[in-house]
Amino acid sequence: MSIWKKAISLDILNDSSKNTLIEHLKIEYSEIGGDSISAVMPVAHFTHQPLGMLHGGASVVLAETLGSVAANFSVSNEYYCVGLDINANHIRAMRHGVVTGKAQPIHIGATTQVWQINIVDERERLVCTSRLTIAVMKHKRANNVN
Repeated sequence: MSIWKKAISLDILNDSSKNTLIEHLKIEYSEIGGDSISAVMPVAHFTHQPLGMLHGGASVVLAETLGSVAANFSVSNEYYCVGLDINANHIRAMRHGVVTGKAQPIHIGATTQVWQINIVDERERLVCTSRLTIAVMKHKRANNVN
């Protein structure tokens, strides 16, 4: 059973990345499951820190991107979601290749959500694990002025 409350596809997700940090880091959505979204990100000079390894901040961008997008597609159109808190544990260094992040919900509530995002290398070894807490907000109605 799917948790998605809005139309979702890889084309929709990847098109939403144009002219953003997501596009700059070459993050591409790669899979949509019934309760998960995955994306890949290259480990290259533009995602490196000065020692030539994957920058922890790039991993956090991937994690927050996946969790935030997943949260927003799991609520109806009268709501939107914003990040409240993110933490990340950087487990394994990488110098080149591709990482894959996968966001899955831990809690989907009326006012908050919590998402677990694991980032792995090509051999499925854990590179980073992250937890994102989301606030669920209701869109304000425009005032009717006569």
